[in-house]
Amino acid sequence: MKESNNQREGFSSGLAVFFATLASAVGLGNIWKFPYLVGENGGGAFIFIYLICILLVGIPVMLAEFYVGRRTRKNAVGAFQSLSKNKGWQGIGYLGVLSVFFIMFYYTSVAGWVYSYVFKALTGGFSGIKGKTIEEAVKMVNGTFAATTGGAVSPIVWQGIVLIVVAIILMAGVKKGIEKVTKTLMPILFGLIIICDIRALTLGGAKEGLHFLFSVDFSKVTGGVILAALGLAFFKLSIGMGTMITYGSYFTEDNDLIGTSFKVAFSDTLVSMLAGIAIFPVVFQFNMAPEGGPGLLFNTLPLVFSQMPFGNILLAIFFLLAAMAATMAMLSMAEVVVAFLVEEKNMKRSAATILCLAIIFVIGALTVHPGSVFGSVHIFGKNFFDLFDFVSSNIFLPIGGLLIAIFVGYKIKKEEIIDEFSNHGTLKNAKLLSVYRFILRYISTILLGIIFLQSIGIIK
Repeated sequence: MKESNNQREGFSSGLAVFFATLASAVGLGNIWKFPYLVGENGGGAFIFIYLICILLVGIPVMLAEFYVGRRTRKNAVGAFQSLSKNKGWQGIGYLGVLSVFFIMFYYTSVAGWVYSYVFKALTGGFSGIKGKTIEEAVKMVNGTFAATTGGAVSPIVWQGIVLIVVAIILMAGVKKGIEKVTKTLMPILFGLIIICDIRALTLGGAKEGLHFLFSVDFSKVTGGVILAALGLAFFKLSIGMGTMITYGSYFTEDNDLIGTSFKVAFSDTLVSMLAGIAIFPVVFQFNMAPEGGPGLLFNTLPLVFSQMPFGNILLAIFFLLAAMAATMAMLSMAEVVVAFLVEEKNMKRSAATILCLAIIFVIGALTVHPGSVFGSVHIFGKNFFDLFDFVSSNIFLPIGGLLIAIFVGYKIKKEEIIDEFSNHGTLKNAKLLSVYRFILRYISTILLGIIFLQSIGIIK
């Protein structure tokens, strides 16, 4: 069942594999979602539960995707066609391609907002906030966000800039594009976060911010909190949409897949916690209420950073790292489609990239301007932005993750799993793989079913 394609590009080393895969997992959620969920749901207690969920869901599904990708050396669609003659199982790959499109339709809009805020911060767009009363400053910040997201032209222009950046990197190829960029930007991202952390820890709100993040409070742990940790463990790691299958197909033959999955999962958690350390001491320093989501990134942070010495520089750094995180996440998603078009439709990489991103730009334009004529169009009570978000996050991804777990857990022979994950016998991990297969078959699939039922509102 092992197939190879010697003409395919691939990552050059284990370090390249690690940085590229981590770059896929790290995104805006590390900044505006994970730290807030931790603080609101028991701090250290939530982290403990989340890490258990990572072991039972996140890592097993990631490993399943690694298996499918490296075993076949093909794109998400071609991989399942290679492993199964059943049209139903082959549909998992197509679902991944569709998921990527739906996510990028709206994610590129948000990335465009981030890019525009980098420009605003670098050009002093927030300098006028300092010295204002709180009421005036809040009004200015809210006005800036409204203008950024509601303009007739600006949001589409910034979305276009985002896609041009992604296109340039993707057209350079796997080694000269994705690998080179992620190996460069991931260390820079860590460095920028640490700079922000050092400054945040010197503030008077540091103690309160760290307490919000890390105090262990099991009294806050409810069924809903456990479900939140479970869902986060799945959605946070860029699984269920074929990204890890596609990247897995580029892995080196001697790469320790199990080791990579653990390093990526826990490094991603570390990035989230470092982001939280950079954010919440600053928030508490200025007596702001902690929050999550776009409001944290686009409203609260410009407000509080503008009140600090050298705040504009720190704000520019913070939005720069957010832009890098968003860009690297988009590279992995778009690569799912590009690899599919190149290998299954025999397109040149440049043409495949342009076609993929052109489709995203045209349909994604429906999401960038909520005040436009399209913004008033609602389907099932949702505008296009919310519709693409709901369908991808609540339906496509949970189903994709569940089907991948079932396929590898039940349709792939144990001997083939051991052969691939042991690097054809060079790694002595057969007992560990037996435990992995048990978890994937009997625990991960059940928990993924719960995630899906929760995402569509049946379980609350």
